[in-house]
Amino acid sequence: MRTLWMALCALARLWPGALAGCADAGRCCPGRDPACFAHGWRQDRVYGTCFCDQACRLTGDCCFDYARACPARPCIVGEWSPWSGCADQCRPTARVRRRAVRQEPRNGGEPCPALEERAGCLEYATHQGQDCGHAYVPAFITTSAFNKERTRQAASPQWSTDTEDAGYCMEFKTESLTHHCATENRPLTRWMQYLREGYTVCVDCQPPAMDSASLRCSGDGLDSDRNQTLHWQAIGNPRCQGTWKKVRRVEQCSCPAVHSFIFI
Repeated sequence: MRTLWMALCALARLWPGALAGCADAGRCCPGRDPACFAHGWRQDRVYGTCFCDQACRLTGDCCFDYARACPARPCIVGEWSPWSGCADQCRPTARVRRRAVRQEPRNGGEPCPALEERAGCLEYATHQGQDCGHAYVPAFITTSAFNKERTRQAASPQWSTDTEDAGYCMEFKTESLTHHCATENRPLTRWMQYLREGYTVCVDCQPPAMDSASLRCSGDGLDSDRNQTLHWQAIGNPRCQGTWKKVRRVEQCSCPAVHSFIFI
């Protein structure tokens, strides 16, 4: 039987018209198509109706020359385009890049991968070049006790000891926080346990966290209105994070010690 099958295959190669098949019928069909058939030898060595659709591989009733006449062709895509600009300025939005299909998949070939990717994006300037968007930068905070251990001169040499700028304090009302804050019990990060929703907290902006040019701390939300939700993240445990809204700017912080923090 094996010898007969090999002889049939050889005969098909030498005289293509001698045996009917997908090539002779000129058919290669996607999916399951009962109308996509021919009359000839099947791959299971049965003579009769055979199929040239993609599903014949699963049902085992392909024509003997299906693999040769209908080879699987994978999807081929081009290179990624450059990233687009942000969809909007001065607020968190998205940028996008795309790639095109150069060859569609055929006959059960590898399907096409994703043709579009999106990523977060934030522009810090308008089309006219006006500075904006800083209100959306997450505020990185730690306990105010840390401020006692760092000196302005050692941490930031560009700040002179003659500088008398005392910085400023931002008051926020906490809106939400992750449960990871309450479970933190390491000695140097235990302060996170005292973060609570609905409380007013004070965050001190001092050098070296304060930029020497703008005299601002990143994420201070100074340009935001009181209805704008801002984001913060605790230093020492990136999973301890949440949102708050600006209350006001004051010259000095006056919150209880457990609700007093500093920008990093």
